[in-house]
Amino acid sequence: MWKEFKNFIQKGNVLDMAVGIIMGTAFTAIVNSVVEDLLMPIITGLTAGVDFQDLVVNVGGATLKFGNLINAIITFLIISLVLFLILKSMHKIEPVSDEPTTKECPYCKSEISISATRCPNCTSELEGYHNEHAHTHSENVVVK
Repeated sequence: MWKEFKNFIQKGNVLDMAVGIIMGTAFTAIVNSVVEDLLMPIITGLTAGVDFQDLVVNVGGATLKFGNLINAIITFLIISLVLFLILKSMHKIEPVSDEPTTKECPYCKSEISISATRCPNCTSELEGYHNEHAHTHSENVVVK
């Protein structure tokens, strides 16, 4: 069981996920700073200094904090907009293609490059490709 767990942890996708979570946490701090330190003061200025956090309704002894909900919705929308703009600018730099870059070898079922003419794993000649020179050696051999 320990060996299986060790193999699972050492797989690339688990390590990639861990790095992604750490980077996401660091990026969250940046986005929160943009929202809280730059954008929310502008929104507060545009709304004549209204602090939504002060909006509360008391119902039968329960305090409903509508202001916190409004702040959370505004923060969500701003974070979504910032992430959208960042991703949009990154797509301009390197467009994402929906076309596949790999295919499956019909013989050994391994994943290979879409432009491969021969499988690098099982060396099978793939469909749609024929090497004219691959089989000519036996034709030129003279047996005495």
